[in-house]
Amino acid sequence: MDFTKFLAQEFNKNELHMTNIIALIDEGNTIPFIARYRKEMTGSCDDQVLREIYDRLNYLRNLEKRKEDVIESITNQGKMTDELLLSLQNVTTLAEVEDLYRPYKQKRRTRATIAREKGLEPLAELIFAQDIKTGTIEDLARPFVNEEKEVLDTDSAIAGALDIIAEQLSDDAELRRRLRAAKLANTQLTSKANTEEDSVYRLYYDFAEPIAKLPSHRILAINRGEKEGLLKVSIETNNEKAVGAMERFALKGNSLTTSLVADAIKDSWQRLIFPSLEREIRNEMTEKASEQAIKMFGLNLKPLLLQPPVNGKVVLGFDPAYRTGCKIAVVDPTGKVLDTTVVYPTPPHKKIEEAKQKLKALINKHNIEVFAIGNGTASKESEIFVAELLKEIPQSVSYAMVNEAGASVYSASKLAAEEFPEYDVSLRSAVSIARRLQDPLAELVKIDPKAIGVGQYQHDMPVARLDEQLTGVVEDCVNAVGIDVNTASASLLSYISGLSMAVSKNVCAYREENGAFTARTQFKKVPKLGPKAFEQCAGFLRIRDGKNILDNTSVHPESYEAAQKLLDLFSYSKKDVAAGDIASLPDNVQKYGLAKTAEECGVGVPTLQDIIAELLKPGRDVRDSLPKPILRDDVLNMEDLLPGMDFMGTVRNVIDFGAFIDIGVHQDGLVHISRIADRYIKHPSEVVKVGDVVKVWVLAVEPEKKRISLTMRESDVKTRSEDK
Repeated sequence: MDFTKFLAQEFNKNELHMTNIIALIDEGNTIPFIARYRKEMTGSCDDQVLREIYDRLNYLRNLEKRKEDVIESITNQGKMTDELLLSLQNVTTLAEVEDLYRPYKQKRRTRATIAREKGLEPLAELIFAQDIKTGTIEDLARPFVNEEKEVLDTDSAIAGALDIIAEQLSDDAELRRRLRAAKLANTQLTSKANTEEDSVYRLYYDFAEPIAKLPSHRILAINRGEKEGLLKVSIETNNEKAVGAMERFALKGNSLTTSLVADAIKDSWQRLIFPSLEREIRNEMTEKASEQAIKMFGLNLKPLLLQPPVNGKVVLGFDPAYRTGCKIAVVDPTGKVLDTTVVYPTPPHKKIEEAKQKLKALINKHNIEVFAIGNGTASKESEIFVAELLKEIPQSVSYAMVNEAGASVYSASKLAAEEFPEYDVSLRSAVSIARRLQDPLAELVKIDPKAIGVGQYQHDMPVARLDEQLTGVVEDCVNAVGIDVNTASASLLSYISGLSMAVSKNVCAYREENGAFTARTQFKKVPKLGPKAFEQCAGFLRIRDGKNILDNTSVHPESYEAAQKLLDLFSYSKKDVAAGDIASLPDNVQKYGLAKTAEECGVGVPTLQDIIAELLKPGRDVRDSLPKPILRDDVLNMEDLLPGMDFMGTVRNVIDFGAFIDIGVHQDGLVHISRIADRYIKHPSEVVKVGDVVKVWVLAVEPEKKRISLTMRESDVKTRSEDK
């Protein structure tokens, strides 16, 4: 297979660009590096498309390897034909390869293999040929009666022959292809209750839906209900249509043996083909649903990681709890821990005044500006306590609710123990919560992405595939932002293009031993950071206040000469760049000609445009343009909500059927997909993403069920009020 041509057509890309992409991948370049620094070679292909090409390339290569193995196996059996070889060479899916290989696979002993051992294959061929018009079936079968082989009579001989025919039909690749193509139109999934108890799966206690219409979240919910033993799930299809399709494929008219072949067809469908197709359908549905869920994880994780940092503020991390008390950690604007304590304002202790005095003292001592409150157990009581406290102090202090998913995983990890050996697990959580508000990306990369709590059914996903997808998202985010090499942890550095965890630790060790890096060229002195790793990582590591202003940009060292030529061409200096005195550069380039400027600088137009953007804002953070976290100074209860109220809320999670929005009460509200936009949308991600700040209206509140229904369409609220 010509991978380049095939992928170029599939992704609608130029063949030369696809050739370059494949070559760059095979040379060991990372996706972030290719996306950022090889735009001329790839046609400015972004990281997401590059990862899709990478996945597809691996699939096609595995497909080719499987084809080679199958061809070798069939050839060694002496059963290869020109027609079969051509078919194997032309198929484009693993399922088609397995269909063609099916008749030649080593099988466990079946009714058909036993019949063949008894010498009944010639009889099966005679029956299936359907050429005999005269005589009787008994006359046809009599020569195959053999007591030594336990074929005691003609009925036994015919039964064995029909078993062979049934298996041959089941193994026929073309027949399976036809039946597979027809399954979507005629098949539905059904589920029934396997218990008398109520459960979260009650919606599926008597459920049926065509598989072509089943959304992925329902498939995964039903699978989990079945796994927990609460649902009995089956696939139902039109058996008559399936058997009819098989008869049209295999029957040849009205011969002496046609009715026997018809019997074999029914047996083949009921005993062999349908059970096989049922497993295939379930596996295929689960695989597609899992891929959709994994994709949603990625879509949700990316904006969560890219939430804007709360810069330059002293933050108090507040980890709520009941019996064991609320853990407190104060961190300075760089994330350094200044103070820790424990307070007991929540039940059963309710030492509210004592807790207030402790926290007021901390506010005065450290000039705390923001409280970061974890949203887990006891968070509502803690939020009420903090809101009351803030009303009693003269300072302007606000608070934000922070999603603490995964904080406990981090605080109990080996990494946390190395970072904070002097603190117990609970105090580490408070530090993590504070730092999550200060710099979400730097803190969240320390946690297994699966534990961060965005998406759905993460525990049901294929672990390796989910890890691969989420790790790719983290890599893309870290490299898109760029990292200060002099402050980054080894965990954060390990996601930088070209750096392993071992090399990242070496970077930190070199920094501690030799002081802060002052130039990117120093990276080459780090043990095990070779020329290839330097090429991959250098552009993503920033040095603030270094010797060269370009070291604080994402301009790659390989383009420093081009950047200098650009500055010289229009009479600017690096001092002008540092002082922000090059605002006229884009206009000058436009007047001179973009292509001409690129040529004189020795780079392509996309690289030139990137260099210009970086020179205009050295040290820029791509997150600065995104919506800031909502900081609050008062608290709302669920009971305070009334239909028609409007709020600015933060999108916490996006799933197939809607989005969950934090509006400042303990329970997130749900905006159903039908109420996200005034137009039809296929998926909520077309309109919202995690971290977005959106305006919503309350539709309904059910405190007893802890449900809040919201809408992003003001017309829904107006319609309701008019109806009343």
